[in-house]
Amino acid sequence: MARVAVVTGGTRGIGEAISIALSRKGYRVAATYAGNDEAAQRFSAATGIPVYKFDVGDYDACEKAVAQVTHDLGPIDVLVNNAGITRDAPLHRMTRAYWGDVIRTNLDSAFNMTRLVIDSMRGRNFGRIVNISSINGRKGQFGQSNYAAAKAGLLGFTKAVALEGAAKNITCNVIAPGYINTEMVAAVPKDILESKILPFIPVGRLGTAEEIARCVVFLAADDAGFITGACLDANGGQYIAS
Repeated sequence: MARVAVVTGGTRGIGEAISIALSRKGYRVAATYAGNDEAAQRFSAATGIPVYKFDVGDYDACEKAVAQVTHDLGPIDVLVNNAGITRDAPLHRMTRAYWGDVIRTNLDSAFNMTRLVIDSMRGRNFGRIVNISSINGRKGQFGQSNYAAAKAGLLGFTKAVALEGAAKNITCNVIAPGYINTEMVAAVPKDILESKILPFIPVGRLGTAEEIARCVVFLAADDAGFITGACLDANGGQYIAS
């Protein structure tokens, strides 16, 4: 029977590419989204992938959604914690709301969803958890203390869950994309992109969502069981960790 995969924030951007790539590999995919009904319905109509609308930062909403996906598709084998938002401001101007919104959506969501699938994975002695972090969680970024903190938090979360799940054939890995050609990056002013970002990417271009999706497919595979607790940096050489 085909593995069941859930991709949070799975109807647009990197999440959309991940959902499509997993579906093409034979996974039964559920894509979640928060609010853009038009984009979600367009995505589902084009791909045939079912979509589920709920707030990943709300534990009770996640609990109901996981139960519904399990009812519709079967026990969840692969979880991709991809949902994320930005609320940028330098710290001396950052509001509590900006901080809380980003931590809730980008980090609390990973706890919520992972906690709700981990028992089932343990019971079946199989699981693949892939968390989507960011280059800015690796190196920091001006105006993104909230985003960098949340994305860095995913790195520690991944390592701890990897250790806890290893004996049950549950892997947990994290991908840290660099600057990817998505709506989020498209919002960056052209002069900033050309003067402050592209010159510092050694390969000389933005990444594509499909390149990140291929990383997820690799880590989600049954035969990737010896890779756990790892961070896969996909950033065109912009940040190279020792």
